[in-house]
Amino acid sequence: MKILSVNVGLPREVLFGEEIVTTGIFKEPVEGRVKLRKLNLDGDKQADLTVHGAKEHYGYWQREFPNISLPWGMFDENLTTEGLNENMINIGDRFRIGSAEVVATQPRMPCYKLGVKFGRMDVVRRFLTSGRPRIYFKVSQEGEVEAGESIELISKDENNITVKDIVRLYVKNNKDVESMQRAIRVKDLPIGWKNHFRKQIKQLTK
Repeated sequence: MKILSVNVGLPREVLFGEEIVTTGIFKEPVEGRVKLRKLNLDGDKQADLTVHGAKEHYGYWQREFPNISLPWGMFDENLTTEGLNENMINIGDRFRIGSAEVVATQPRMPCYKLGVKFGRMDVVRRFLTSGRPRIYFKVSQEGEVEAGESIELISKDENNITVKDIVRLYVKNNKDVESMQRAIRVKDLPIGWKNHFRKQIKQLTK
């Protein structure tokens, strides 16, 4: 597993329909070592580190959108990666990236701003149903990252709930109560997801 590109971008105002919206979704690759802080990369403005614009995803989406150029950073990711697989990464897994350490916390669900960037709103629905989520990582130890550096697994969460499991349980209105129960035991899964699954479990076990 490795970093292919480090991408940053400051918020800008864009026209969305008849409204002006502010978004940091426009990111571009930068060279050299970049400081990865608790809230963002130097030169970037957002609350979470987003990894996944995976290289493997780019090929799929280029076939889906053959007339759209897809440079690294097109999908709002801070790190374009190779080898990170949502089917294998558990929520709560910990990694060393460069001299920093991060933990996988949740899938990145697409929002309307992705449609703004692509110039077509159907892209949001297509991303949601594609089974190719990106991944949010929380920075547990600040450090520096650079394109070409390896991504090393430090530890795996014992509950064995993958990033893709969370999307499966959410998007397909799944009735897999056992997986939901394991999900809410994951310390690093945000409270919003846990409350969603608790509600689903309650409804399914009445």
